[in-house]
Amino acid sequence: MRAFGRTKLRPDKVAMHFNFDFSASQILWTLTFAALLVLLVVLLGRDRARRFPWFTASIATMGLLLLTTELMLPKFSRITGTLIFLALSDIDVLIVLMVVVEVARRAFRGVGQLGWMIGTLALLGVAAAVLAFWGPWPSWSTVTATSELATIRLMDMIVDKGNLFTGVLTIGLGVLVTLFGRRYGGGWHSHAQRIAIGLSTASLAQLTLRGTLQAIGMHTHIQTQADYERLVGLRDKLIHANNVLYLCVMAWWIACLWVDEPGAASVAEGEADSLGAREAVANEEPQAESSDPDAQN
Repeated sequence: MRAFGRTKLRPDKVAMHFNFDFSASQILWTLTFAALLVLLVVLLGRDRARRFPWFTASIATMGLLLLTTELMLPKFSRITGTLIFLALSDIDVLIVLMVVVEVARRAFRGVGQLGWMIGTLALLGVAAAVLAFWGPWPSWSTVTATSELATIRLMDMIVDKGNLFTGVLTIGLGVLVTLFGRRYGGGWHSHAQRIAIGLSTASLAQLTLRGTLQAIGMHTHIQTQADYERLVGLRDKLIHANNVLYLCVMAWWIACLWVDEPGAASVAEGEADSLGAREAVANEEPQAESSDPDAQN
């Protein structure tokens, strides 16, 4: 038998090459959208959406943003598409803020009012400090202008600063839940703690990407076309790495939310037993009334 490497092709034999026309961005977009749909199915099918409605809304909004960006925005004009994208992004910022409140309430349901006040003020103070010193702010005249371009700039500022603010909040919440959640009702196997860990991981990666890109832009001097292409390639690789990490976070959420929390089965059985007992008592009361002769007279 001849070695495979020494086999010669006949002139009439043509080698077949498969063309893979999908870019890395398209593959990651497809995987991310599919993961969002699976996560929504888990949230709705396993009855987690009732306990975490804002988290479910945030996943649905993220899927709508991906779908709008890829399929709908190319059909609109540049300004109209930008306004639609920024409006959805502003809504997403508000929903993520409500997710932080929702997860905190679930994870720290055993904390008293004083503890809530201290933790809330601490998180808000750190987030406000980061918001004030990270990145430039537009001038007041730009914010209060009435032109269409000024409106776009204002909406973009809300998205940019809102993502920074909620990102710092989710990172701080993840740290607090990891350190103190077990003591106050958000143990390691609880859904609230696992959602908080996923949110903080994604936010930490997003802020790291943001800081890295800003540092590269400030300290890099482009002199040739090759330098520009190298910089763009590095930026794309960093963005793809962040998207891959977000995929891992969604896989973490899917796996964790599919499994019930410890004690959930016993609680369900207890509720079923109490419901059965109440139904039995309700069925016995009419019989007792019918057997009482005084009541019949």
